[in-house]
Amino acid sequence: MKRLIPQLGEATLQSRGDAFTTLARSIVGQQISVKAAQTVWDRFAALAPATITPASVLRLKVDDMRAAGLSARKVDYLVDLALHFDAGKLHVDAWRSMDDEAIIAELVAIRGVGRWTAEMFLIFHLLRPNVLPLDDVGLIKGISLGYFSGDPVSRSDAREVAEAWKPWCSVATWYIWRSLDPQPVAY
Repeated sequence: MKRLIPQLGEATLQSRGDAFTTLARSIVGQQISVKAAQTVWDRFAALAPATITPASVLRLKVDDMRAAGLSARKVDYLVDLALHFDAGKLHVDAWRSMDDEAIIAELVAIRGVGRWTAEMFLIFHLLRPNVLPLDDVGLIKGISLGYFSGDPVSRSDAREVAEAWKPWCSVATWYIWRSLDPQPVAY
């Protein structure tokens, strides 16, 4: 980290400020490249009259969302996310005071939101400082390249490397991602 941080400039990890948008962007970005995710997001966002909100998503036609590049499964996930927000099933106002695992438990109850997506939410929306997303392919690849000369890395190896990062695992993860792609990652 001591070598990596000075190489990557002045950018910082920043929240987009909107919980629904952050989660929706995470769903759109699942299992595709950052560039592809941005393209699909732009097409999806263009479907809404003003901004993407739970209510605007619930008014969209499935065929239009599919034509924007979303799989049928991601459309289902985005609708379920919108329903959870619209119905007030989430403790949005309490998230700032809840611990990470309690928020993860609440979020994974939404279809399409697994642990990885919930961890991205903790990092990019709530700016939690000590999240270690061990299911993230980029993190594992970055640790492999940065600490193991490109040799395969287990979750246990990654966890061991990250011990030195505590209590700033989120920040270190962000720098690892940037070591692979200098463009700051944002959801």
